[in-house]
Amino acid sequence: MAKTIVITGATSGFGRACAEMFGRAGWQLVICGRRQERLQELAEKLGDVAVHCAGFDVRHLAEVEAMVAGLPEPFRAVDVLLNNAGLALGLNPAQSADLGDWETMVDTNIKGLLYMTRLLLPGMVERQRGHVINLGSIAGTWPYPGGNAYGATKAFVGQFSNNLRCDLHGTGVRVTNIEPGLAETEFSVVRFGGDKVKADAVYTGTDPLTAVDIAEIVYWAACRPAHVNINRIEVMPVCQSWNGLNIHRRSA
Repeated sequence: MAKTIVITGATSGFGRACAEMFGRAGWQLVICGRRQERLQELAEKLGDVAVHCAGFDVRHLAEVEAMVAGLPEPFRAVDVLLNNAGLALGLNPAQSADLGDWETMVDTNIKGLLYMTRLLLPGMVERQRGHVINLGSIAGTWPYPGGNAYGATKAFVGQFSNNLRCDLHGTGVRVTNIEPGLAETEFSVVRFGGDKVKADAVYTGTDPLTAVDIAEIVYWAACRPAHVNINRIEVMPVCQSWNGLNIHRRSA
């Protein structure tokens, strides 16, 4: 019997690449996103794969509840939840950051992930199998200027993943947190409000991770034997490493 994966943020980037990879491997897919037309286009591209398109916004609990309650019978026994939906907005320092941007990041990166996890976990626990894979970020561990609220939301994802493992002890349900570094997707375009020139400059002269790189890691983690739990994966492109600590020096 084919396994089923629910993928949030499946309309682009990591989520779309994961849908394509799991689909090619014969999994059933519940692809989620706000842009219904993109979901339909992806479903058509996937061909004969069993796909359920779920157009909704993870930030709104009522919509998440309706999606889970409305899953068609063949898709109800979820094997993997990939909490991929997330975003960064702006790169201003905290003292001039947009509060609306902070709220959107918290609502998507934290609350949306919580809603999806809480509503799909009971079925996994009842079946004594399942896997929650969260897409974190190296920003949850390593700070950088302008990363303020975004990094904090990803730190939440990391600690929530650890706490989930404790709560799920003995249930057979697995939890993995995957933390990518510099990766070229729509991420920077979204962060800079659609300014593609500014977004492209982030990757100039680099060899960043790709969406396929991350999809391969997600797939590998999901396909380990049932007794193996991959707790955390931190991955960077070779061109990226940690910088030295900042030191402010007084002018003479």
